[in-house]
Amino acid sequence: MKRLLALYLLLVAAAPAWADTMSGVVFVVIDGDTVLFKPDSYGAPSRAFLKIRLANIDAPEKGQPYGEAATRALSELVLDQRVDVTTVATDFYGRTIAQIQAGDVQVNTELVRRGLAWASRKAAMKKIQRDAQQAARGLWREASPIPPWVWRREHAD
Repeated sequence: MKRLLALYLLLVAAAPAWADTMSGVVFVVIDGDTVLFKPDSYGAPSRAFLKIRLANIDAPEKGQPYGEAATRALSELVLDQRVDVTTVATDFYGRTIAQIQAGDVQVNTELVRRGLAWASRKAAMKKIQRDAQQAARGLWREASPIPPWVWRREHAD
C-alpha cells in the first residue's frame, strides 16, 4: 500500500511535466480569452485546428464593458503570430485549456496585467490582478466591474 501511495504521489508531482506544448499559429481570436490555433504538427494541408481557452483567466464577454478591448488586446498579442501553447486541461465543451506564450510574453498573465481579464485563484495571478486594480488599469477603472461569470448568468438566452 505504501508503494502504491508513493507511486501516486510521484505521478501527481510529475503531472505538470506531462503538459503538452505545441507551436503554431493563432488564426482567429474569438473573444478575450478564446482563440483558434493551428499546431505545426497538423501539417500545412490539414484544415484541422484547436479551439483554445486561455487558462487561469476569464475575460469580459463581447457585449460586456471591456469585452471588445480584451478581444482587441488578445488579437494584438497573438493573431497571425507564431505562439507556443501549453495544454493544461480539456473543458466540458472540448476546448483545450492552455497557457499561450508569444515570444517573451505570457499572454494569459499579460491580459490580467492590463486589467482586461479576471485572474484565477492562483496566488501569483491574484497579485497581478491586485496590481492592475490598484493602478486602475482596464476594467478596474470601473467602480464595480461585473465579473464575466455573473454577466453570463444575467444575460443567458
